[in-house]
Amino acid sequence: MTDTVTAYLDTWNATDAAARRALLDQHWAPGATYSDPLAEVRGHDGISAAIDAVHAQFPGFVFTLVSGPDTHHRHARFQWGLGPTGAEPVVVGFDVLSTDDDGRIAAVLGFLDKVPVAPAT
Repeated sequence: MTDTVTAYLDTWNATDAAARRALLDQHWAPGATYSDPLAEVRGHDGISAAIDAVHAQFPGFVFTLVSGPDTHHRHARFQWGLGPTGAEPVVVGFDVLSTDDDGRIAAVLGFLDKVPVAPAT
């Protein structure tokens, strides 16, 4: 499952559409679902669009593993960070992913633990 979590983060870090599509095809089930407080999508196209939206909002930021993964059976939970390379994460979240019988990511439930606050005007 550690390799699966690494592939998951690699997918979220892929800014090149062709590279991301290859990661989705290899590591994600075709009907995979992804749900967090800001998005609920299904399938490779929906997941790729959600990733594009994050890259548009946080250009140049990367996802890193903060803690975990803690795994059992076909499930993994882990905390990730999103921020500039080598810097403290601006966003921190906690995801739980489940794999299908072929070991590909089938479902992800995401939670946001730390989000940036817009300055008061």
